[in-house]
Amino acid sequence: QVQLVESGGGLVQAGGSLRLSCAVSGFIFRINDMGWYRQAPGKQRELVATLTRGGSTNYADSVKGRFTVSRDNAKNTVYLQMNSLKPEDTAVYYCNVRTTYSAYWGKGTQVTVSS
Repeated sequence: QVQLVESGGGLVQAGGSLRLSCAVSGFIFRINDMGWYRQAPGKQRELVATLTRGGSTNYADSVKGRFTVSRDNAKNTVYLQMNSLKPEDTAVYYCNVRTTYSAYWGKGTQVTVSS
């Protein structure tokens, strides 16, 4: 059974940094895209950043220049380095992994940015 376990969330002051990690366990054949989404209270889940197996990235406009997504294919792990955090970045952050035929989600990790 495939499991995605996120870590690294927490409470940080505006301007601070956090690094999220998501480790994939269980048998999974050829991960293509790995990335992060977030959902703030009362809002829909939105894309934050994704990274293809080939290294192409896609970022939400709101995080460009502040967040960096990376992955370690040998460890089946994806990271999100978040710098210059803003109160509007407060949300539950979800890890997402896609293969050719399936998509998997983590349970989420809370990020709270205080002003």
